[in-house]
Amino acid sequence: MHKIPLLGQTLSELTQLAKDLGMPAFTGKQLAEWIYSKRVCSIDEMTNISVRNRTLLNQTYEVGRYAPVQQQASVDGTVKFLFKTQKGHLIESVFIPEDDRATLCISSQVGCKMNCLFCMTGKQGFTANLTAHEILNQFYSIPQSEELTNIVFMGMGEPFDNLENVMKTNTILSAGYGIGWSPKRITVSSIGLIPKMKVFLDNSDCHLAISMHSPFDEERLRLMPVQKPYPIASVINELKNYDFSKQRRVSFEYIMFNGVNDTQRHAAEIVRMLKGITCRVNLIRFHAIPNIDLQTSPDDKMIAFRDYLTNNGVMTTIRKSRGEDIFAACGMLSSTHNKENL
Repeated sequence: MHKIPLLGQTLSELTQLAKDLGMPAFTGKQLAEWIYSKRVCSIDEMTNISVRNRTLLNQTYEVGRYAPVQQQASVDGTVKFLFKTQKGHLIESVFIPEDDRATLCISSQVGCKMNCLFCMTGKQGFTANLTAHEILNQFYSIPQSEELTNIVFMGMGEPFDNLENVMKTNTILSAGYGIGWSPKRITVSSIGLIPKMKVFLDNSDCHLAISMHSPFDEERLRLMPVQKPYPIASVINELKNYDFSKQRRVSFEYIMFNGVNDTQRHAAEIVRMLKGITCRVNLIRFHAIPNIDLQTSPDDKMIAFRDYLTNNGVMTTIRKSRGEDIFAACGMLSSTHNKENL
């Protein structure tokens, strides 16, 4: 039987755990400091907790850190990691170094229910939500963990479909007993599940990224089934109720498909839709995936699209592709690997 991981538990949970075992309440704070600040891998390393209490903890609990089972390095310095969860599921996360930033793109689910046409994760279907422990382990157990400056929830899964564990993860990372990160170092990406999006915006200061990919209803529906229950126009109308003019940012992700969503008509509609929101649009090259008949827009079209949006008051950038050679780029993550080889 697996031991219960301490990684992923909040200070209040760790304090209650200590009390339940007959330990002083302050042991909870000691546990949190050892796990999150000092980043130990075993209970035996927690030297200011008595030997007796460490022995008691070891009977049922473990820190819960486990290393990736595989890693692949791209020619551009990007590194993709494959993790196996306690239940044997496989997930991927991606380390992206760039100048003075080191970003980890983390997964929140095993697979995904949303089935966007252009995404390999959606093609594998949905298996499970990740726990806060399994999400945080991606952060704590890569060799570059202490270099990290930012996290983006843009790996496998729809973060708002697992909102409770995503919020718990972000609470721990931002807390004084955690590593004390500013929420502004964390970006959560969603295709726009409106009720969960509102809960997130009302209870978090992390940045938000919304996957748009087309401003037109029928076209977006062909790309993203979520358009039917949560149209992009409705998502944007909800966002207009929030203030993004200060520290918290909202951005819109826009994968460019040649001949599909890359015309001036699309750009003009985006300008109209986003009027009144302080935001950024990130244009993303489409990375080809098997059996999908879509191609990325050529660079000259992307530049013209960016310039039109920028000249009409919508700050727009073209995101640099990273890790395409190791299937680590946007939309390419999947964990349908051969488990027998691990």
